[in-house]
Amino acid sequence: MPLKSAGPAAPASAADLFTPKLVTVLREGYSLANLRADAVAGLTVAIVALPLSMAIAIASGATPAQGLYTAIIGGFFVSLLGGSRFQIGGPAGAFIVLVAATVHQHGMDGLILATLLAGVILTGVGALRLGTYIKFIPYPVTVGFTAGIAVIIFASQVRDLLGLTLTVPEPGPLLDKLPVLWGGLSTLNEAALVLSAGTVGVIVFVSRLCPRWPGMLIAVAGAALATGVLNLPVETIGTRFGGIPLGVPLPALPEVTWIKVQAVLPNAVAFALLGAIESLLSAVVADGMTGRRHRSNCELVAQGIANVGSGLFGGICVTGTIARTATNVRAGAHGPVAGIMHSLFLLGFILLAAPLAAYIPLASLAGVLAIVAWKMIEKHAFATLIRASRGDALVLLTTLGLTIFRDLTEAIVVGFALGSVLFIHRMSKTTAVESHRPFVAEDKADDANGGRKPYDEDDASDPDVVVYRIVGAFFFGAAASIGAVLERISDTHKALIIDLAAVPFLDSTAANTIDGLARKAQRQGVAVILTGVSASVRRDLTNHEITPPLVAFETTIDAALAKVRGARPAAAAAD
Repeated sequence: MPLKSAGPAAPASAADLFTPKLVTVLREGYSLANLRADAVAGLTVAIVALPLSMAIAIASGATPAQGLYTAIIGGFFVSLLGGSRFQIGGPAGAFIVLVAATVHQHGMDGLILATLLAGVILTGVGALRLGTYIKFIPYPVTVGFTAGIAVIIFASQVRDLLGLTLTVPEPGPLLDKLPVLWGGLSTLNEAALVLSAGTVGVIVFVSRLCPRWPGMLIAVAGAALATGVLNLPVETIGTRFGGIPLGVPLPALPEVTWIKVQAVLPNAVAFALLGAIESLLSAVVADGMTGRRHRSNCELVAQGIANVGSGLFGGICVTGTIARTATNVRAGAHGPVAGIMHSLFLLGFILLAAPLAAYIPLASLAGVLAIVAWKMIEKHAFATLIRASRGDALVLLTTLGLTIFRDLTEAIVVGFALGSVLFIHRMSKTTAVESHRPFVAEDKADDANGGRKPYDEDDASDPDVVVYRIVGAFFFGAAASIGAVLERISDTHKALIIDLAAVPFLDSTAANTIDGLARKAQRQGVAVILTGVSASVRRDLTNHEITPPLVAFETTIDAALAKVRGARPAAAAAD
């Protein structure tokens, strides 16, 4: 059978694995045109990050200045030392719940200490090359906890969205929060409601009609102008926090005692776990948009150092941010210099224009976070997983429920455990039903191989077509490594044939891997053909909307090769 195999590559040295992408980019040659592209992208991202950093910090129980310190210091180190070419670091919405809980339990000093410890943990995880295992988290778990965080973020902003005046401190847990918010509805501030609704409306309007314009900054600046000119009776950054200081504070350590370390260590572990997941997901998104490959362990080391740096300067948790990273790519960034420039532009704002931030109404920043929460929910993926199977739906909904009503770390652990149990169940079921299809192929004599034909080196060396065979269960534990191979192949070929004849089943994470690969290949004009697909696997693919024209199906590899080679002369004649 004409197959191309991805032969074993020489093991990479530690120096290769932990060389920052900045060094890689500079070695390639860095021109003035590259610097100009990175400066434009950095300014674009800074404009997006400015209101977001302040809004996320406020929602987390910190000051807006701390959000900016996080983006400046943390973002600088993420780009300087990271293993992703386009990653933008800073405060993230996913951390709001954890950070707010930490501030409530241990105060601001406890949060700073937890951030420092999380940085040390992340650095250790990266240095020990454990970042690869983060990719084993099942897809329904990531979708579930992201949606849960979005719900909590929105709930935390209801007070500022409506301008409510509460007679008691706002509780953290959702079930305790709702009665308090309901009791405060009589204090609704109409001006705040108009500002928050206007902010949401402007962002939606600009994103649809002028997607390249900084909708969030336009909305927040407009709200601040209206508040200042009309003297609206709403809470602002100035009235609640006293504005933003000019400049960045000197680095300092919080009070460190063994008792305090023990108290905040669970929070630090949660920060590190979520930070690793969020940053690597963001790096994967950047890879999908650009066709580049990040180095996960190098990225985690950079994230760790960034968190230590942020904590020393009074900032909060740093992670890779998906929305800002995607903005960086779309803005035409060439490499990590764009992320460094984004930090410098934010520093310039603090040095030159910090007093203006005092006029920003909190209702407007709440509107920004409402948009962020809505975008965090992967609505299409959510609906697909609910439809796909009861097992995936169970993992998704359990993770969602635990995230909203219990604890994020608990949600991830339980979700991962359920995903593993679901995998074991599917394996046992598959073994019983399709026992004729062994997970490990037995040795056979050459003449016993009925479908065997003479080796044709021309087939194997075809520059346009590659055939890749997957053998065994295709599940979340194998999806990351197989996906990396498939993406690498599809970058350089005209057609990719994936043989699934020896795959007894696949799960939602594997289906998502194929879906992402096929959509990327479609954008690049690469045909993806799946062969040997069993009825059960075909049903799973259909449930995840992996159907023609996104992919084509053929019964055998030979049929797929004939189809591809039959189409090439016609295409050549058309040219």
